[in-house]
Amino acid sequence: MASEKSGSLSLEGFTFSESWEKKRKRAEKIVEILTKTHPRDKLLIGDPYRTLIHCIISQRMRDEVTYKVWEELFRRYGDIETIAATPVEEMQEFLRKSGVGLWKTKGEWIVKASQIILEKYGGKVPDSLEELMKLPGIGRKCANIVLAYGFGRQAIPVDTHVNRISKRLGLAPPRVQPERVEDYLRELIPREKWIYVNHAMVDHGRAICKPVKPKCESCPLRELCPYAKGLVTDEDIKGNSRRLESN
Repeated sequence: MASEKSGSLSLEGFTFSESWEKKRKRAEKIVEILTKTHPRDKLLIGDPYRTLIHCIISQRMRDEVTYKVWEELFRRYGDIETIAATPVEEMQEFLRKSGVGLWKTKGEWIVKASQIILEKYGGKVPDSLEELMKLPGIGRKCANIVLAYGFGRQAIPVDTHVNRISKRLGLAPPRVQPERVEDYLRELIPREKWIYVNHAMVDHGRAICKPVKPKCESCPLRELCPYAKGLVTDEDIKGNSRRLESN
């Protein structure tokens, strides 16, 4: 593969030949089709703090369980002040009884992150990636989720769906780490469309581009997808040596 670069990114590692110009044009078409196929009337939860707590709970959890626990948590504890004053052991027990995995760790993260936001940031969730990632339980993916869905900022959270689909679509080399997938997507997709990438790919991954037995025959991206054409395989992607970050 040619070593053509765009900034710090290289085309080396892709399993098929395509220039940056052609890749950008294809990426724009992909996002346009995805957002039309999987529209959402409302992208924001509407509150950065609630978005942050939702993201902590959601790690390695099914969406339907996450949402129910998240709703019950705020029904029971109400606001950041009450949550910050809650004993860690009590929050852990609430999560355990609610069927949340990693309940010990998440219970501690929820209480301590709330305390830090109150004490260090005056009760307001920080609105920069760097500051968000200083909070307990908040990795790059969660920080981007808070920016996108809490603040309405242009960001691209890379979860397991975005990681898989980006590589199948040939928008990122199949063996790069998730944080590098974000770099490729930011390079290829116009900034004003970043906020739509996560929700559209997540919905697409649930409905069509599933981890096992994807429905390529009915996919609206079939003609734009190197995976559907056999140019990228699941074996190529499985070569990624490190598991997708949980947060």
